[in-house]
Amino acid sequence: MTHFDVAGAAVEAALAAGARYADARVMHRRSESMSARNGEIEDLSQAEDAGVGVRALVGSSWGFFALPDLGRDAARRAGERATAIARASATVPAPAVDLVEVEARTDSWASVCEVDPLGVALSTKGDLLTGATAEAHKGGADIAEGIYQIWDTRKWFVSSQGHRIDQHIREAGAGISATVIGDGETQRRSYPSYRGQYGTRGWELVDELDLTAHAARIADEARALLTAPRCPSGETTLILGSEQMALQIHESVGHAIELDRILGWEAAFAGTSWLDLAKLNQLRYGSELMNITIDPTIPGALGSFGYDDEGTPAAPRHAVKDGIWVGTLAGRDSAAVAGLDYAGSVRSDGWARLPMVRMTNVGLTPGPHSLEEMIASTADGVLMDFNRSWSIDDKRLNFQFGCEIGWEIKDGRLGRMLRNPTYTGIGPRFWGSMDMLGSELTAWGTPNCGKGQPGQIGHTGHPAAAARFQNVRVGVRG
Repeated sequence: MTHFDVAGAAVEAALAAGARYADARVMHRRSESMSARNGEIEDLSQAEDAGVGVRALVGSSWGFFALPDLGRDAARRAGERATAIARASATVPAPAVDLVEVEARTDSWASVCEVDPLGVALSTKGDLLTGATAEAHKGGADIAEGIYQIWDTRKWFVSSQGHRIDQHIREAGAGISATVIGDGETQRRSYPSYRGQYGTRGWELVDELDLTAHAARIADEARALLTAPRCPSGETTLILGSEQMALQIHESVGHAIELDRILGWEAAFAGTSWLDLAKLNQLRYGSELMNITIDPTIPGALGSFGYDDEGTPAAPRHAVKDGIWVGTLAGRDSAAVAGLDYAGSVRSDGWARLPMVRMTNVGLTPGPHSLEEMIASTADGVLMDFNRSWSIDDKRLNFQFGCEIGWEIKDGRLGRMLRNPTYTGIGPRFWGSMDMLGSELTAWGTPNCGKGQPGQIGHTGHPAAAARFQNVRVGVRG
């Protein structure tokens, strides 16, 4: 049997058992990660699994069942069980759930990959991490850590509406950090971000990071932070670098525009959203410089794919246009409930998990300014970058974020380095104060976005640029 045959058998069995719609995903996943500390390998992890997951719709209720068995009998059993679970969940009368129309396609898609990351010798990968962490340790880091992570995922999707789609998505990335310990004070600097940089690319992405070349610098900056003055408290002009902007987008926009949150479907665990569907296409989310797109078509970005896990083709659209909220991250069922005509943002982290609304690549479009122009036009303020901590309420409205490093700005020039910089705000008020936006975007990758019960880890992308905000409260304590 081919993988399409397995998925097809599961769908046929679900329909025969009484489902009015069914789809199945066969997935084969391989992953690898390695970590090092102070020039020594700490851990190597390699994993591989395969299975089939089936969704069945009965009335208004979904059922899901998965098995780590790619035989025909197992596939049919999974389809039958998914339908039985859906029927058992449909005991309370409710209107039948519609699904937004999607063209049923037969297609194949693969992410761009120049160097197969799983084909690179372990010794080469190990030498990279041990060399970079040894350099940071020699440069003054008490703890120098490095990591790479690789995922190789193949999917075969079949639906009762006629979809037959296979995809091959390869993802890779890496990063290093330097931690120094002082008298009652610990400081960390990371490169290229606090979790590394990741994308739907091959090992060429890791090579381009050139980790070792940045190891001594981050160790030196971490040690300098030990004696740097503390970030002052008060309201001021704030400039955020692009890495911290990616976190800002992820937490205060990306999660807030997830339609299942807005509808209250995730309230028990992940939370809800401050957004009200009645205000779609009317609500001012931020200043006119704020343009946020949902775009899973960006080559190499971590949230990119050809089709989501419902067979909806990847397509770009605006979430915020000229500061006005105009779009959501949606699935075929949630979009129909909300009266929208688009979906395309449903994924799961494996064959054994129910697909749900997830971020794809959610990020800014470029603005007209450079970072140098922002600094030069700021009389008094603070520049912060590289995320260190985050806290936000379950409506994704009130937030407090901390960064690894900051610099004071006086009379249009960068001044002293500042330690423990933090800032706080309320989403629309904060975004409304953005008066300058950078023209140079970086598509940052976030490989650790958690959501759902049971929990799932999503891979998301966030194109971001430096930006300036007015009257922001900084130096928040506690």
